[in-house]
Amino acid sequence: MTITGTVLTNPPDQTHSTEAQPTRALVLHPDTRAGDRSARDPKYALEEAVSLAHALPGLEVLGGDIVRLPKPHPGMLFGSGKVEELRARIEADEVDLILIDGAVTPVQQRNLERAWKVKLLDRTGLILEIFADRAATREGVLQVELAALSYQRTRLVRAWTHLERQRGGLGFVGGPGETQIEADRRAIDDQMIRLRRQLAKVATTRELHRAARAKVPYPVVAFAGYTNAGKSTLFNRLTGADVLAKDMLFATLDPTMRSVRLPVGEAGGLDVILSDTVGFISDLPTQLVAAFRATLEEVLDADLVLHVRDISHPESAAQARDVETILEQLGVSPDVPRLEFWNKSDALSADDLEATTNLAARQENVFLGSALSGAGLDALLAAIADRLEGRVMESDILLAHDAGRARAWLHERGLVTAESQEEAGTRVSVRWLAEDAARFRSRFPNEADSAGIVAPPEVD
Repeated sequence: MTITGTVLTNPPDQTHSTEAQPTRALVLHPDTRAGDRSARDPKYALEEAVSLAHALPGLEVLGGDIVRLPKPHPGMLFGSGKVEELRARIEADEVDLILIDGAVTPVQQRNLERAWKVKLLDRTGLILEIFADRAATREGVLQVELAALSYQRTRLVRAWTHLERQRGGLGFVGGPGETQIEADRRAIDDQMIRLRRQLAKVATTRELHRAARAKVPYPVVAFAGYTNAGKSTLFNRLTGADVLAKDMLFATLDPTMRSVRLPVGEAGGLDVILSDTVGFISDLPTQLVAAFRATLEEVLDADLVLHVRDISHPESAAQARDVETILEQLGVSPDVPRLEFWNKSDALSADDLEATTNLAARQENVFLGSALSGAGLDALLAAIADRLEGRVMESDILLAHDAGRARAWLHERGLVTAESQEEAGTRVSVRWLAEDAARFRSRFPNEADSAGIVAPPEVD
């Protein structure tokens, strides 16, 4: 179709793009160590904070600064001189967003935003933003939203008394009625209740999936580690999966599970389930630890935890302590067997590689290698198989007709693989882990004795 008539065009200098411009962000790390130099090096903490900022799309990270902070100011975090100095830089660089790598109170956030006339996020807020952007599954989206609301609820500060809805009491002695803060808090509480109900439904579906897996009860090996330690790269190499693996913090958020066969023994191998989970980080927001507890149930129920460490990182030991702290917060039993895989050995210099190899050789349950090159994986897989081999058992049990509770217990846990009726009772074939056999024996000793089931004495 041809349109005739006068065509109006903009001069070249008046044309403009409708594409959204990236948000210009500046990262600030408050160095609160004062005289204590035992804490983590602020240089590496700032590098991690800048990496976090890069992990959030739509940001143009201008850089980062370490700000000495011997004593945090209760109202502004920084002193008045530092606030004015930073304000001048913010205006000169046309900064749109300030990311503070640390905790900022609601009052400090409000006052700094007023002074600098820009948006401000603290470390918790930034991590929540990243998680919100990365969540892919329905459960992940709900958990992030619940965590964000829980965080938001703590950020409500009194700012506008004219938004009070009414006055309570009689005459002039009555105080204000429902304030805007209270109305906002009530609205957030209502949303959180709604989200918890939806998560409960998702949890029911997850339990059905767990029961289905229990019918072929393979041992579960859960990967845990600091974010960007290489867990997903290792997971992909061992399973052939295509989980996103890149040099970025929190590249993986939603957990992934795959079954693999470890080449051990004359029988041809041991079937196990590998679980790749979200990476941990120092000062992980408590809201996220609570919200993602359900997602990390596979770690809680794991038969073996594989702690993947980036051994090439200057603060690998500090990162390992952070991971152990979070595992403890999640409730992972210290009795669960653990192995450490010191990853990224290919990133070490020749001298560091030699020293690290000697250090790993002197420690039990530690294996050095590279998920990228495959170095050291054979020894790691052999160790995993050695610790898990023999834990999966098959038993044939004849239950008397009046042993309905024992039969129901086996079915509830999805342990029964076959069942037939005989004159003397019900014969069930079960495939279970040693722990299941031990629990069955403790609850139904008579049935266990008749089937010749002997549980390991150390298992409750």
